[in-house]
Amino acid sequence: MNRLSLTIIIVLACIWKMQAQSVEKEDSIARELQEFVVTAKHPVTKLVGNSLVSTISGSSLQNLGTCFDVLAHLPMIKVEDDDVSVVGKGNPEIFIDGRPLRDADELRQLQSSNIRKVELLLAPGAMYSSDTKAVLKIMTRRNFIKGLSLIERAEVTARRKWSANDMLDLNYRFGGWDIFATGSVAHNNSLIKGSTTNTLFYEGSKTVVGSSQNNTYPTTTGVIKSGFNFSGGEQSLGAYYRFNPERGDFINRGAEWLNEGLPLRRDINKYVKGHSHLVSVYYDNLFGERYHLHFDGNYRSSMSKNNVVTSYPDSEISDVASNDKRRSSLWAGKVYTDFPLWRGSFVVGSQASYTHTTLDYRMENSVVEEYIPSSLSDSEQTSVAAFASWSRAFGRLSLSAGLRYEYVNYQFKVNDVKDKDVSRTDNLLTPDLSLSWSFNEVAQASVSYRMATVKPPYSQLTGSLNYVGQHEIEGGNPALRDEKMHDFQVFGMWKGIMVQADYTRSINTYAFVKRLYPAPNLQLLMQPINIDVSALDLYLVWNKNLRAWSPNLTVGLHRQWLEIESVKYNRPIFSYYFDNLFSLPKGWLITVNMFGQSKGDMHTNRFVGTWMSMDASISKSFFSKALQLKLSATDIFNTLNNDWTMNTYGVCVDKRQSYDRRGVSLSVTYRFQPKESKYKGKNASDAELNRL
Repeated sequence: MNRLSLTIIIVLACIWKMQAQSVEKEDSIARELQEFVVTAKHPVTKLVGNSLVSTISGSSLQNLGTCFDVLAHLPMIKVEDDDVSVVGKGNPEIFIDGRPLRDADELRQLQSSNIRKVELLLAPGAMYSSDTKAVLKIMTRRNFIKGLSLIERAEVTARRKWSANDMLDLNYRFGGWDIFATGSVAHNNSLIKGSTTNTLFYEGSKTVVGSSQNNTYPTTTGVIKSGFNFSGGEQSLGAYYRFNPERGDFINRGAEWLNEGLPLRRDINKYVKGHSHLVSVYYDNLFGERYHLHFDGNYRSSMSKNNVVTSYPDSEISDVASNDKRRSSLWAGKVYTDFPLWRGSFVVGSQASYTHTTLDYRMENSVVEEYIPSSLSDSEQTSVAAFASWSRAFGRLSLSAGLRYEYVNYQFKVNDVKDKDVSRTDNLLTPDLSLSWSFNEVAQASVSYRMATVKPPYSQLTGSLNYVGQHEIEGGNPALRDEKMHDFQVFGMWKGIMVQADYTRSINTYAFVKRLYPAPNLQLLMQPINIDVSALDLYLVWNKNLRAWSPNLTVGLHRQWLEIESVKYNRPIFSYYFDNLFSLPKGWLITVNMFGQSKGDMHTNRFVGTWMSMDASISKSFFSKALQLKLSATDIFNTLNNDWTMNTYGVCVDKRQSYDRRGVSLSVTYRFQPKESKYKGKNASDAELNRL
């Protein structure tokens, strides 16, 4: 910590010496939102229909740094490292200028000064995949400077281990052509410490199965992406190719024990190797000044290999080695058109995808193979969907209604034998309805209902089992059914105060449980199962601009109703998020963000509370904002944890695990003539890409 403090002092001294003498005047932008005109001199957030629209250009947020920094200070949005989530709704679908986001590098690459506005759609309609609970739309400022632009960003992070990443983005624009290329490499490492204690009655007596973990997980990932756009008249088209390689080494130096026996040293070594290819094309045209046509096509293939060896160096227990190889491919297409109809806007379209995944799992220990056998699983899914939605404003009242039909054929094989219990054909029909009312310029309200069918990710549909220790197994569940979800939402806004109430009823969603597994000796299996759960989320948000201080406070409640074998998981979780932005003279920006939550239940986990976790940063731009330096500190008081308990099917689990988030990072960004977001296509099957 002394070295970190000295580093911070030196960096601050250098920044102070380098600060520019002139401050670039902030610009402003006026945009029409329905019937209201907003001139954004400070961050302005309004409820437009069922969307929260925040104007960034001309506000104090435009000089924060990257898109991650901007999103972290918007209402209802939470950012932790590279993970973006919506409070009460989880991870949203993210679009940049209409193009779905596929990797976090794009948010890191997009500079705050190039963002015009951000829309958070709280009640997605039929046009979006059924498992989309929220949509985040980011619109950029359009700079049409010809020639070459460049963005170079490097960051180094010191936590328990060191991590670093570097990104270079190039763009060349001439005539109607826009050619771009991006390359990035990241080396991340973390050290996570913890313990797991399982308590149960086995063969008539109380039994304890415990283990300790000391995990390091160094990974190196890369991104190579290149493509083009062409725009001429009312039509445009484009394509890009992206390649993602990944290498990783998981090392656990821990121990395991049974009852009062001495802990036995256990080492787990896992080597990960994989890559993916993605090709995306799009075509967009406007006919007769009223009929808009859009087409997207995608092909994705991926391969990953895992080699795992579990050993007990201080005993005569034989090593347990296993390996698996997963291959996946996806073909997808989506076409839709929108046009005026009955004084409103009508959208109609179709979507289709074909997904094929194989998993070849090999257990190399003959003793363990008796209860964790080798297997070759093969799954194929064909999906065809049609959707339509219509929206119209009736004075102060706005109406939106949609309907989505989807045909799904899922076939699952194990060792070339079709599993008739798992394979199935479904016909899905999901409606949505949204009403909003505008009282005046500072008060709006909306109410919405949505029915959706949510498919589990492919990683949870696998039939293979993984050896964790002498008495523990982890695995998927190929018999998981699709979730049927009903979502009722009420949202109101008055000046800087927002209130959201969201009630969901989920049939056949999935949660993890731990229970005894039939084997010659004591074995515990953790896997997902289908459950029915209802949940209520209540949130109150306040944000305001008080001269140089821009606070954003969110307080919330999550309460669920869940019961499994007479055990109730109904304890509520209270939480708060308090984000603060200070805009100081000479272009200095300081952020101080705090978060805390109480103990409570989410599905089958009871999470331990965190009273307060705090992050902070200080940044400054130089040379007319071409160069930016930013120093950040995360989890300053080292209070974040991942502690939880679980009590399912007679097995009580107590997990204690400390996060690896406390540390500092320094980022340096150089921009040469940055331009607008480039690729204008959309992914044809976002749901399938996310599941893969």
